[in-house]
Amino acid sequence: MTMDRNSPPELAPARDPIRSLPVLSIDCLKGSSKADEWTGDMLQTGDIVEELVVGGSGSSSSSSSGSGLSSSPSSFRAPFKNGKNGVQKILHSSFKNKETSILVRVRRGRDEFAELHACIVPESGYNKRHYILRSIGDPNYAVGFSDRSEAECLEMQASRSSRIVSALSRAKLQDGYVSYPWERRMQESLSVPNSSCFLSILLLPKASDRIASRYNDLEDTLARANAWLNASQASGVPIVFMNIQTESLLTKISGETASSTVNAGSLSDLSNLSHASLYGFEDYHGVDIGVVRAVRLWYAPLCGESAIEIKIKEGDSKLGFAISRTEEGFIYISSVMDGDENAPSTRSGLSDLYKEAVGASRLLIVSRVSNQKVLPWIVSSTGAVRCFDTVSLSQKLSLHRHAKVPILIHVFLWDRAFPSPSAGSATRFRSVPPPAMSLPPEVQLSRHRPNENQVHPLPPQVPNESGGSEIRLERDTAGEVSFRFHDFSLPNNWV
Repeated sequence: MTMDRNSPPELAPARDPIRSLPVLSIDCLKGSSKADEWTGDMLQTGDIVEELVVGGSGSSSSSSSGSGLSSSPSSFRAPFKNGKNGVQKILHSSFKNKETSILVRVRRGRDEFAELHACIVPESGYNKRHYILRSIGDPNYAVGFSDRSEAECLEMQASRSSRIVSALSRAKLQDGYVSYPWERRMQESLSVPNSSCFLSILLLPKASDRIASRYNDLEDTLARANAWLNASQASGVPIVFMNIQTESLLTKISGETASSTVNAGSLSDLSNLSHASLYGFEDYHGVDIGVVRAVRLWYAPLCGESAIEIKIKEGDSKLGFAISRTEEGFIYISSVMDGDENAPSTRSGLSDLYKEAVGASRLLIVSRVSNQKVLPWIVSSTGAVRCFDTVSLSQKLSLHRHAKVPILIHVFLWDRAFPSPSAGSATRFRSVPPPAMSLPPEVQLSRHRPNENQVHPLPPQVPNESGGSEIRLERDTAGEVSFRFHDFSLPNNWV
């Protein structure tokens, strides 16, 4: 059997010389959420460039002749001489002549075509003769060019699905910044401008010796925080527990303090730190650093805060109320003047509010004076509560009266069904809505169904024969406070 010389051998693979020819293809450099390389109407990596149309009606400026008319478009068709390098020369010449508008027509497979209207821009990080194309419709979308064979391009087009999956696995979210009008928001969105409604007290661990070289463990600090909260609620302060956390504070330690702390050199040593209030480590300079574990107790008023404005008139010799302080450091209204309808406390509605508090077995706690918080804020390592002095506060309130400057105070509310003040003082009393964070269901239920574990408020006071039964403290100076119910007889606290 003879074989035709012109016929190829039976075992020889058929080669398509056209598919191995070099072509100019697209490289997608950067995509965006509006249009990226995976959408059908945009160019894709591996698309074969068939034609470039530079200038024309889409040109960004007139021709260099200065006639004022747009230059006629220049068309370049495949195959492109010198491939990518030849196209870069075309782009450089067009950009130099201020003809930056370009239309790219590409082919996918055999009979699918797409095009992109873009502008010619220099690529950052390269020399001035290296250019890319940036989409007119989406400036975040840019493409470049590469030299490939047609077979490689068709293979890339066929592997589009696998490339999408690969791109998905490599995609990372980028962070960013946004400017925010803090000053305006803090003025408009807060019930008290530039002041938060978040209340807390920080408890430092208690020193277990006189030289403060050793401290009680974390459980002791937590127990003291719990006792402070329970005692405050029992005395009639209308607050509820919100959260508790530990805070790490750095300090320098030495000598016995350093030797008595825990050195966590291994994972097995970490268990010793779980209840330690103070532990130390040595830094690179050989300085012993101590870590103090304090406890921050977060709490909130039972039903928010209310603002009361006390206006001063000519002839006002007294404000008509007295202030005292609980052992836990809270300032409260301990007495009001009865029988004087023209007293500032009566005109502002403070007197009515005080009587409502006494009837509900609550203390009328003053939380702010002139928008400044007057609440206890820290407990020292000796156990002393850092709070505000009633003597200096009384003096400041008296100065308001002498200067005829209105007084703005905030008080804690205790009941959502709070009765409004008398009609004559309605315009001087404005209620601030409670915080958006609602109380936990168990807190709300416990107010109506108290159990044996709940702290109960003190019973209502029994008026004395003169009708002037009040709540008072024995002393006003810090650290010497005892809470009792009896007749208020000392005039020191009146303002």
